[in-house]
Amino acid sequence: MDQITAVCPGSFDPVTVGHLDIIRRAANMFAKVIVVVATNSSKKPSFTAEERIEMIKTAIADVPNVTVTQYGGLLADYAREVGAGAIVKGLRAMSDFEYEFQMALTNKKLNPDVETVFLTTKAENMYLSSSMVKEIASMGGDISDFVPEAIHDTIIKRIQTERK
Repeated sequence: MDQITAVCPGSFDPVTVGHLDIIRRAANMFAKVIVVVATNSSKKPSFTAEERIEMIKTAIADVPNVTVTQYGGLLADYAREVGAGAIVKGLRAMSDFEYEFQMALTNKKLNPDVETVFLTTKAENMYLSSSMVKEIASMGGDISDFVPEAIHDTIIKRIQTERK
């Protein structure tokens, strides 16, 4: 997949080691990966888009072919704007697949030039989600195995501040 650009969208609120695994694997497959911090109107984020972008940049600073940005519109349109040939999505379970399959078909209809590539999570990350990380952190639990060390303290500080 020589010169193909891929977009890797998500809310990343906050970014987890599971997200990073998918991003790094995509970076090994594609010439360029654009991580897109997407706006999800059904979620109330704990971190601003700018904070999420900075956390991801910090966590993937050693991966030269990955950039991070924000986009609030249709992913199919963004893929067209940047000339991306692929959308990379991580899958944890069958429940993820049903939703992501619908999204892949919709994106293909809206932008016939883009393919969706599904990467399955590593077994140790199957249960991991940003929501779970926030829940554990809010109750004083240890999230060090779930998030990059470089942003651990930032996440703890915000989540525990929200709880008060």
